[in-house]
Amino acid sequence: MTAGALPEPGAARSAPERLLAVLAAFDHGHPALSLTDISRRAGLTLSTAHRLVGALTEWGALERDADGIYHVGLRLWEIAALAPRGLALRQIALPYLEDLYEATHENVQLAVRDGDEVVYIEWLSGRSAVGVHIRVGARWPLHATGVGLALLAHDDPTAQETYCQGELAAFTPYTLTDGARLRRVLAEVRRTGVAVSSRQVTEDALSVAAPVRGPGGAVVAAVSVVVPQAGAQVPVLTPAVRVAARGISRALGWQPDEASTPRAGRGGVNSGGSGRGSLIPGRSAVSTPRPTPPSAPPS
Repeated sequence: MTAGALPEPGAARSAPERLLAVLAAFDHGHPALSLTDISRRAGLTLSTAHRLVGALTEWGALERDADGIYHVGLRLWEIAALAPRGLALRQIALPYLEDLYEATHENVQLAVRDGDEVVYIEWLSGRSAVGVHIRVGARWPLHATGVGLALLAHDDPTAQETYCQGELAAFTPYTLTDGARLRRVLAEVRRTGVAVSSRQVTEDALSVAAPVRGPGGAVVAAVSVVVPQAGAQVPVLTPAVRVAARGISRALGWQPDEASTPRAGRGGVNSGGSGRGSLIPGRSAVSTPRPTPPSAPPS
């Protein structure tokens, strides 16, 4: 069952599966649910839902407000903070994401892969940045986003082929839905080291993304900047995104082979010492405070 997917009615499930079904009833579209809602979305009888919700509330996984509506509890946040690909990775990457934001004042994103989807674990945005359908914790198919393409391009060839042969959901008339074309795009991502995703989710946005590597060199995440599609200067954005991704990779313990590293990826963030320079050539970093993302993404 895909992460977040609702169970099939009448399906025989174990006690742990029923418990997880209660938690899976909550998502970004349904952050607050009544007991009846939980029962329906989890595919459980009302009595079973009542028993499981009570246990989860007592433990702290759920919280009940004065109106009897349930929300995800802080105990889950406490546990989730221990995930190495979640809060820990975000804390390491944040200084480099902030540098990329200061250099562009556009949407900056950090994402990891979960199955056939990307999960966004950090998002920085300014008031004038192009609207995106992104928030921390949001999921999108790999082929429809820049970060997803950067992650998929460095996957095992067999897994890539399986993905390309599958159904590719469309969100705009420009979304990659042809497997043969997707293969060519992934080959280009591997050749250039960056993924450019134009008008894939919304028709007014373009994303430039680069892979983030862990200590052993495997791609563990991807960083991107999302700008208005009209007038987007990809050649200017590409070095900035590469440098940010390289800086995060170094901070994670990656030791690149300097002789084989593209020159566009050198300098700037964490290059040759602890200082972090300008991400865009000829542009000095500004010292405005880190932006606070709005409570909900622009529509």
